[in-house]
Amino acid sequence: MDWSIQEVARLAGTTSRTLRHYGDVGLLPPSRVGANGYRYYDERALARLQRVLMLRDLGLGIPAIADVLDGQRDDAQALTNHLHWLQQEKERLDRQIASVEITILKMEGGEQLMAEEMLNGFDHTRYQDEVEQLWGAGAYVDSDRWWTSMTADEKSAWKNVAAELGFDWIEAADRGIAADGDEAQALAKRQADWVNAIPGTPGFGTGAPLKEYYLWLAEMYVTDERFAANYGGPAGAAFVRDAMRAFAEREL
Repeated sequence: MDWSIQEVARLAGTTSRTLRHYGDVGLLPPSRVGANGYRYYDERALARLQRVLMLRDLGLGIPAIADVLDGQRDDAQALTNHLHWLQQEKERLDRQIASVEITILKMEGGEQLMAEEMLNGFDHTRYQDEVEQLWGAGAYVDSDRWWTSMTADEKSAWKNVAAELGFDWIEAADRGIAADGDEAQALAKRQADWVNAIPGTPGFGTGAPLKEYYLWLAEMYVTDERFAANYGGPAGAAFVRDAMRAFAEREL
Protein backbone atom coordinates (compact mmCIF):
# COMPACT_ATOMS: atom_id res chain seq x y z
CA MET A 1 0.00 0.00 0.00
CA ASP A 2 1.19 3.50 -0.72
CA TRP A 3 -0.08 7.05 -0.48
CA SER A 4 0.08 9.99 -2.83
CA ILE A 5 2.23 12.99 -2.06
CA GLN A 6 -0.90 15.06 -1.37
CA GLU A 7 -2.19 12.50 1.14
CA VAL A 8 1.15 12.28 2.93
CA ALA A 9 1.48 16.06 3.08
CA ARG A 10 -1.98 16.37 4.60
CA LEU A 11 -1.39 13.62 7.17
CA ALA A 12 2.03 14.96 8.16
CA GLY A 13 0.90 18.57 8.37
CA THR A 14 3.41 19.68 5.77
CA THR A 15 3.30 20.60 2.06
CA SER A 16 3.83 18.73 -1.18
CA ARG A 17 6.54 21.22 -1.99
CA THR A 18 8.44 20.28 1.17
CA LEU A 19 8.16 16.57 0.39
CA ARG A 20 9.38 17.12 -3.15
CA HIS A 21 12.33 19.06 -1.78
CA TYR A 22 13.14 16.22 0.61
CA GLY A 23 13.10 13.88 -2.35
CA ASP A 24 15.22 16.13 -4.55
CA VAL A 25 18.00 16.32 -1.95
CA GLY A 26 17.89 12.58 -1.30
CA LEU A 27 16.39 12.79 2.16
CA LEU A 28 13.06 11.12 1.32
CA PRO A 29 12.90 9.48 -2.13
CA PRO A 30 9.39 8.47 -3.22
CA SER A 31 8.66 4.75 -3.29
CA ARG A 32 7.50 5.12 -6.86
CA VAL A 33 6.55 7.75 -9.40
CA GLY A 34 3.31 7.24 -11.31
CA ALA A 35 2.81 7.64 -15.05
CA ASN A 36 1.29 11.03 -14.29
CA GLY A 37 4.50 12.11 -12.53
CA TYR A 38 2.92 11.98 -9.07
CA ARG A 39 5.07 10.71 -6.20
CA TYR A 40 3.89 7.89 -3.94
CA TYR A 41 5.17 6.71 -0.56
CA ASP A 42 4.89 3.28 1.07
CA GLU A 43 5.09 2.25 4.73
CA ARG A 44 8.89 2.24 4.78
CA ALA A 45 9.00 5.74 3.33
CA LEU A 46 6.55 6.95 5.97
CA ALA A 47 8.75 5.46 8.72
CA ARG A 48 11.68 7.42 7.28
CA LEU A 49 9.54 10.57 7.10
CA GLN A 50 8.62 10.10 10.75
CA ARG A 51 12.32 10.13 11.64
CA VAL A 52 12.92 13.18 9.43
CA LEU A 53 10.12 15.12 11.12
CA MET A 54 11.35 14.24 14.61
CA LEU A 55 14.87 15.35 13.75
CA ARG A 56 13.47 18.57 12.29
CA ASP A 57 11.65 19.13 15.60
CA LEU A 58 15.04 18.87 17.30
CA GLY A 59 16.17 21.74 15.11
CA LEU A 60 18.56 19.81 12.86
CA GLY A 61 19.11 21.03 9.32
CA ILE A 62 18.82 18.85 6.24
CA PRO A 63 22.55 18.01 5.97
CA ALA A 64 22.66 16.96 9.63
CA ILE A 65 19.48 14.88 9.24
CA ALA A 66 20.96 13.14 6.20
CA ASP A 67 24.09 12.28 8.18
CA VAL A 68 22.03 10.84 11.04
CA LEU A 69 19.83 8.77 8.74
CA ASP A 70 22.80 7.46 6.78
CA GLY A 71 24.38 6.27 10.02
CA GLN A 72 21.22 4.56 11.28
CA ARG A 73 20.05 1.95 8.81
CA ASP A 74 17.84 0.09 11.29
CA ASP A 75 14.56 2.04 11.26
CA ALA A 76 13.08 0.24 14.27
CA GLN A 77 16.16 0.78 16.45
CA ALA A 78 16.47 4.41 15.38
CA LEU A 79 12.82 5.06 16.20
CA THR A 80 13.29 3.34 19.56
CA ASN A 81 16.11 5.77 20.33
CA HIS A 82 13.91 8.70 19.28
CA LEU A 83 11.05 7.36 21.40
CA HIS A 84 13.30 7.22 24.46
CA TRP A 85 14.32 10.84 23.95
CA LEU A 86 10.69 11.91 23.41
CA GLN A 87 9.63 10.17 26.62
CA GLN A 88 12.30 12.06 28.55
CA GLU A 89 11.24 15.34 26.96
CA LYS A 90 7.56 14.59 27.70
CA GLU A 91 8.40 13.99 31.36
CA ARG A 92 10.15 17.36 31.54
CA LEU A 93 7.28 19.17 29.80
CA ASP A 94 4.71 17.44 32.03
CA ARG A 95 6.54 18.80 35.08
CA GLN A 96 6.58 22.29 33.59
CA ILE A 97 2.85 22.12 32.78
CA ALA A 98 2.02 20.95 36.30
CA SER A 99 4.22 23.70 37.75
CA VAL A 100 2.47 26.44 35.77
CA GLU A 101 -0.98 25.03 36.57
CA ILE A 102 -0.20 25.03 40.30
CA THR A 103 1.12 28.59 40.10
CA ILE A 104 -2.05 29.79 38.36
CA LEU A 105 -4.34 28.04 40.84
CA LYS A 106 -2.51 29.44 43.86
CA MET A 107 -2.38 32.94 42.39
CA GLU A 108 -6.12 32.88 41.72
CA GLY A 109 -6.84 31.47 45.18
CA GLY A 110 -4.52 33.86 46.99
CA GLU A 111 -2.45 30.98 48.38
CA GLN A 112 1.22 31.05 49.30
CA LEU A 113 3.46 30.20 46.34
CA MET A 114 6.22 27.64 46.89
CA ALA A 115 9.44 28.00 44.91
CA GLU A 116 9.84 24.22 44.59
CA GLU A 117 6.43 23.97 42.94
CA MET A 118 6.84 27.02 40.71
CA LEU A 119 10.22 25.99 39.31
CA ASN A 120 9.72 22.24 38.94
CA GLY A 121 10.79 21.33 35.41
CA PHE A 122 12.73 24.58 34.90
CA ASP A 123 15.91 23.11 36.32
CA HIS A 124 18.76 24.19 34.05
CA THR A 125 20.73 24.98 37.23
CA ARG A 126 20.26 21.56 38.83
CA TYR A 127 23.99 20.84 38.80
CA GLN A 128 25.01 24.23 40.20
CA ASP A 129 25.95 23.04 43.70
CA GLU A 130 28.01 20.12 42.45
CA VAL A 131 29.80 22.20 39.82
CA GLU A 132 30.63 24.95 42.31
CA GLN A 133 31.82 22.50 44.94
CA LEU A 134 34.12 20.63 42.56
CA TRP A 135 35.27 23.33 40.15
CA GLY A 136 34.63 26.64 41.91
CA ALA A 137 31.84 29.24 41.78
CA GLY A 138 33.39 30.92 38.76
CA ALA A 139 32.94 27.79 36.65
CA TYR A 140 29.18 27.88 37.06
CA VAL A 141 28.84 31.67 36.86
CA ASP A 142 30.77 31.90 33.59
CA SER A 143 28.92 29.05 31.90
CA ASP A 144 25.53 30.28 33.11
CA ARG A 145 26.29 33.82 31.90
CA TRP A 146 27.31 32.40 28.52
CA TRP A 147 24.10 30.38 28.23
CA THR A 148 21.69 33.09 29.34
CA SER A 149 23.31 35.66 27.05
CA MET A 150 22.71 33.57 23.94
CA THR A 151 19.90 34.30 21.52
CA ALA A 152 17.23 31.70 20.80
CA ASP A 153 18.90 30.91 17.47
CA GLU A 154 22.29 30.49 19.13
CA LYS A 155 20.84 28.16 21.75
CA SER A 156 19.11 26.17 19.01
CA ALA A 157 22.36 25.85 17.05
CA TRP A 158 24.22 24.67 20.15
CA LYS A 159 21.50 22.11 20.89
CA ASN A 160 21.72 20.91 17.29
CA VAL A 161 25.40 20.13 17.72
CA ALA A 162 24.68 18.30 20.98
CA ALA A 163 21.82 16.31 19.45
CA GLU A 164 23.85 15.30 16.42
CA LEU A 165 26.74 14.20 18.62
CA GLY A 166 24.33 12.23 20.80
CA PHE A 167 22.84 10.42 17.81
CA ASP A 168 26.31 9.55 16.53
CA TRP A 169 27.21 8.07 19.93
CA ILE A 170 24.00 6.02 19.98
CA GLU A 171 24.58 4.72 16.47
CA ALA A 172 28.18 3.76 17.27
CA ALA A 173 27.13 1.96 20.47
CA ASP A 174 24.40 0.07 18.59
CA ARG A 175 27.00 -1.23 16.14
CA GLY A 176 29.10 -2.55 18.98
CA ILE A 177 32.38 -0.91 17.99
CA ALA A 178 35.32 -0.90 20.39
CA ALA A 179 35.33 2.00 22.84
CA ASP A 180 39.08 2.41 22.39
CA GLY A 181 39.00 2.05 18.60
CA ASP A 182 39.66 4.85 16.14
CA GLU A 183 35.99 5.58 15.41
CA ALA A 184 34.94 5.82 19.06
CA GLN A 185 38.02 7.88 19.85
CA ALA A 186 37.10 10.34 17.10
CA LEU A 187 33.72 10.74 18.81
CA ALA A 188 35.46 11.23 22.16
CA LYS A 189 37.55 13.98 20.56
CA ARG A 190 34.38 15.67 19.29
CA GLN A 191 32.94 15.37 22.81
CA ALA A 192 36.04 16.99 24.27
CA ASP A 193 35.95 19.84 21.74
CA TRP A 194 32.23 20.39 22.38
CA VAL A 195 32.72 20.50 26.17
CA ASN A 196 35.78 22.73 25.90
CA ALA A 197 33.85 25.31 23.84
CA ILE A 198 31.71 26.20 26.87
CA PRO A 199 33.04 29.16 28.89
CA GLY A 200 33.61 28.32 32.54
CA THR A 201 34.45 24.67 31.98
CA PRO A 202 37.79 23.65 33.52
CA GLY A 203 40.39 23.93 30.78
CA PHE A 204 38.38 26.40 28.69
CA GLY A 205 40.67 28.42 26.46
CA THR A 206 43.54 25.93 26.67
CA GLY A 207 42.47 23.81 23.71
CA ALA A 208 41.30 20.83 25.75
CA PRO A 209 39.15 20.19 28.82
CA LEU A 210 40.82 19.42 32.13
CA LYS A 211 41.33 15.66 32.37
CA GLU A 212 39.67 15.37 35.78
CA TYR A 213 36.65 17.35 34.59
CA TYR A 214 36.31 15.29 31.42
CA LEU A 215 36.42 12.05 33.43
CA TRP A 216 33.88 13.45 35.91
CA LEU A 217 31.51 14.15 33.02
CA ALA A 218 32.05 10.65 31.66
CA GLU A 219 30.95 9.14 34.98
CA MET A 220 27.97 11.49 35.30
CA TYR A 221 26.68 10.38 31.89
CA VAL A 222 26.26 6.93 33.42
CA THR A 223 25.19 7.71 36.99
CA ASP A 224 22.58 10.35 36.12
CA GLU A 225 19.73 8.78 34.17
CA ARG A 226 18.82 12.13 32.61
CA PHE A 227 22.24 12.24 30.98
CA ALA A 228 22.16 8.53 30.11
CA ALA A 229 18.95 9.11 28.16
CA ASN A 230 20.89 11.33 25.74
CA TYR A 231 23.00 8.33 24.77
CA GLY A 232 20.29 5.70 24.38
CA GLY A 233 20.15 4.58 28.01
CA PRO A 234 22.61 3.01 30.49
CA ALA A 235 24.36 0.74 27.97
CA GLY A 236 24.96 3.58 25.52
CA ALA A 237 26.13 5.89 28.29
CA ALA A 238 28.58 3.23 29.51
CA PHE A 239 30.02 3.02 26.00
CA VAL A 240 30.46 6.81 25.93
CA ARG A 241 32.13 6.72 29.35
CA ASP A 242 34.55 3.98 28.33
CA ALA A 243 35.48 5.83 25.13
CA MET A 244 35.99 9.08 27.02
CA ARG A 245 38.15 7.31 29.61
CA ALA A 246 40.36 5.88 26.89
CA PHE A 247 40.61 9.27 25.21
CA ALA A 248 41.49 11.02 28.46
CA GLU A 249 44.30 8.58 29.20
CA ARG A 250 45.75 9.03 25.71
CA GLU A 251 45.21 12.70 25.01
CA LEU A 252 44.56 14.74 28.18
